[in-house]
Amino acid sequence: MTEPTDPRLHIIETYFECCGFDHTFLQGGTSVYLWNLSRAFAARGHRVSIVTPAHGRLDDLRERYEVEDLPYDDVHTVPVVLDPDVWRGFPAEVSLELRTTAHRIRLDGVDLYFLADDFLNRLPDTFYPPYSAKGRDLVFFKPLVFQVDSVRFLRTWFGGEKALVHAHEPYYHYLLPAALRDDPSKLVVSTVQSNMPITKKVYGPKVRRLFEALGVDVPLPATDTSTSIGTSSSTSTGPATPETLPAAMRQYQQLTHLHYDYPPGHVAVYELTAEHADLIDFLSEGQLDFYASFRDTPFEQLFARLPIAGVVRRNAHKMFVGGCAISDTWLARDPADVDRAAVLGGLGLDPALPTFFHNARYAVHHKGQVELLRAVDRVLSAGLAANFVVRCISADGIDDPFFHEVSRRHAGRLHLEWERVDEGRVFAYAAAADFCLFPSKFEMDTFLIAQGEAMAAGAVPIATDQRGTAHFRHADGPDTTTGFAVNRSFAEDDELLTAALAARIREAVALWAGDPGRYRELSRRAAAVARAFTWERCADLHLAAFTRLWRGEPAELPVERALRHGWPDLLPGGSLTADAAVDHGDLAAYERRAPLDDDAARRFFAAAWRRADFATCERVVARRPGAVPEADVTCLRTRCALLPDGRLGYRLAHADRVELVLPAPCDARGRARPEVRPLYRSAPGAFEGPAPDRPGGRLLLTLASGRVTWDEVRHG
Repeated sequence: MTEPTDPRLHIIETYFECCGFDHTFLQGGTSVYLWNLSRAFAARGHRVSIVTPAHGRLDDLRERYEVEDLPYDDVHTVPVVLDPDVWRGFPAEVSLELRTTAHRIRLDGVDLYFLADDFLNRLPDTFYPPYSAKGRDLVFFKPLVFQVDSVRFLRTWFGGEKALVHAHEPYYHYLLPAALRDDPSKLVVSTVQSNMPITKKVYGPKVRRLFEALGVDVPLPATDTSTSIGTSSSTSTGPATPETLPAAMRQYQQLTHLHYDYPPGHVAVYELTAEHADLIDFLSEGQLDFYASFRDTPFEQLFARLPIAGVVRRNAHKMFVGGCAISDTWLARDPADVDRAAVLGGLGLDPALPTFFHNARYAVHHKGQVELLRAVDRVLSAGLAANFVVRCISADGIDDPFFHEVSRRHAGRLHLEWERVDEGRVFAYAAAADFCLFPSKFEMDTFLIAQGEAMAAGAVPIATDQRGTAHFRHADGPDTTTGFAVNRSFAEDDELLTAALAARIREAVALWAGDPGRYRELSRRAAAVARAFTWERCADLHLAAFTRLWRGEPAELPVERALRHGWPDLLPGGSLTADAAVDHGDLAAYERRAPLDDDAARRFFAAAWRRADFATCERVVARRPGAVPEADVTCLRTRCALLPDGRLGYRLAHADRVELVLPAPCDARGRARPEVRPLYRSAPGAFEGPAPDRPGGRLLLTLASGRVTWDEVRHG
């Protein structure tokens, strides 16, 4: 018998928090995502199960829902090997003796399974253990216990039933894909829910012991020592490896929030999930692209030399975009029903003025909120007539006095709040606003529902040109843009971002006052783009990939994705384009397609110069002497030099910022924070600063395009 054209799938969603069906249980956005997606699957006629901890809230659930206590009673031990460098004073291994029970609620066509035991019932108010528990309190391993409990439950309760297990966030399920790998009845899809560092690692002996306890026979990823940051500067001309990169470049990664170094013996959680999952799911095409290459970031060069880059390439065919969406309840609301005068007047603001809205959790490094408040302070202090409604959500309030100083200084123009409020009030703020501000940093956003919500209410976005949020089209060209973009930021205290925000805010006010027709077009376009992100669309994207997997169809790497990331070896013969080879500075790949003549050499040089890829520039000049104009070669060779007064000088017309990064001694765990010295702009395209007083320095360039890259310190 052949399988139906559209098979009825059994989809099992599993995550540490799947309580989006009840706002009183809600902790994070992933929970809302899971509930909406599960309901959408169920509405299509698929069988949907959710497996999650009860978090000690079974009694609360019984008050609201019909809870069925299942005949599941699992007495077992979770052995946890402890890293002695972290868990000082603890034994080498602890055995957590547990009795896990299961309980079910059936709601909106979805079966919700809640696992409960002495460990999963801890932290009933916050669910998640605080990071401060690491090395101090075994409650830190609550998510790890859930991984073990969920694997055991899936194996037992669903047995040999064919099912697709959809797990979320590698850090919260890194045991699961390997544990189910040899079960022919279970397919596993791993969703990268947030942009945690792709090199995030856990203690290898701990993973090995848990695999033994679960009967999992897979080799652990290699526990390389090549990311140890050291303090020496290498001049090796051998194969490209992490240790051949200067220490300053390696140490700087700790300031980027993109990568951290670990001692030997640790294994990457993304490798554990990517190698053993059947598919890897992302929330947006831009997020997938970012996680595949980290292009134009300070981490790009190091990433390319790390083993994890090989993991990405080996599993590139598994990656797909399942998407994300804006809630149905939000989209059902009508901005025209909001009384702008009442909303803004109720906040003490002037409804006649253009209004800007920001809504995010209080996370200054992630959300760019320090730079945002500085920009607001700057434009209002200069006399700009505008309102700002700024929500930085925090249960503990805002601990930075600067935020409160700015709020007091601009009373009647700035409303600052941090309390959690109901969706109706947030919608009223968004609908009463003319613009929304989302200057997120470090590429931590993966979809950014809050920006989509504000746009759906008609607010024109001013937002970072992140890859993960490119789908909102605020960085498009004039014919399709929905608003205004500022460059990405990978600096903790970023004056470039502050200045760009202030400029865009002024530009937005000028547009609102001087060209209302153009403003209305952007508002209409923003709403239309955002309102296309529905859970029905998200379900379609997931089900297309899930159905292919269910039928056993092999996953394939799209040619255009391989071209974007410079993976010519993964392409079928003849697929490589000349433009892609030039874009990546890949001379060898280009020459497999066509001879490198003088015209091609000039194209390569110009493209590499724009990227500040000076190594490729030098290779082009060496390969085709005379092809590149001598003036350009002179600029290449003299861009960095000692000035007559002994100071360091640097010239690059398309650089917005140049910083000297100097390595520092490492601590006991092999980490160090380098010293960062800005060079000061002395003229357009020219920068000066003190020459390095110790070896090993490297220059960090922020280009006008937003690209961040590295250059040598050259003295002549």
